[in-house]
Amino acid sequence: MWPDFKVIICRPDPKNKHSLELIKEVSYYSLDEQVLRKMLTEENVIDWSSYFQMAGFDISHASLLKEVSSNRQVNNRGFTLVHLLYLPDCSHLITPIFDSELESRISSLDLSHVDLVNKTWKFGGNEKGHRKIKKLISNYPTCCITDGQGQPITWILMYDYCAMGMLYTLPEHRGKGYAKVLVSIMSKRLHAQGYPVYCFIEEENTVSYRLFKNLGFTEDPSYRAAWFDFNF
Repeated sequence: MWPDFKVIICRPDPKNKHSLELIKEVSYYSLDEQVLRKMLTEENVIDWSSYFQMAGFDISHASLLKEVSSNRQVNNRGFTLVHLLYLPDCSHLITPIFDSELESRISSLDLSHVDLVNKTWKFGGNEKGHRKIKKLISNYPTCCITDGQGQPITWILMYDYCAMGMLYTLPEHRGKGYAKVLVSIMSKRLHAQGYPVYCFIEEENTVSYRLFKNLGFTEDPSYRAAWFDFNF
């Protein structure tokens, strides 16, 4: 019973038709690996009969997940491995300086920008990516910097699990510090609204890792989060 819990599992509601339009993601939080094992093996909490993605789990549980899926004769593969960087408090944030002209070009994304974000997102470029980005822009905070014609040249979104992500600057506008400005602004907004301020960064993305670290974000170096595909 809440709040005396050991494991929380979040999964799509099969009765919600809108959830079927998005990537089928399952997430969990575990305080006890034995209870987690019991829930994954003995209780019908996950539908192993069709494709799903286990999202943002502690990489130390990878062997358990592989074992359970193997016993169920369900294939699996690693999708991505990431650092978790977070900002404990905005007092840790190193805020870049920018002028009023740039400030006047700071805005938010709208639905007319879905295609632009989708085609530049590493995991997008398809219909599911389009639906996911449309959902995020419609329901969660975004921030962008526009050019003289009002078109976004750099942007950042917020995922449905409250992490900042999809940070991107068009190649011809890089090297001007725009990404630092967006991360700083978004961090302050999220903190003011009571959200945790954090992001996941792929291990090979050293540029973004340095950017967030230089802005004052920190991490537990012993922790890694992972995404796995099952039944693909």
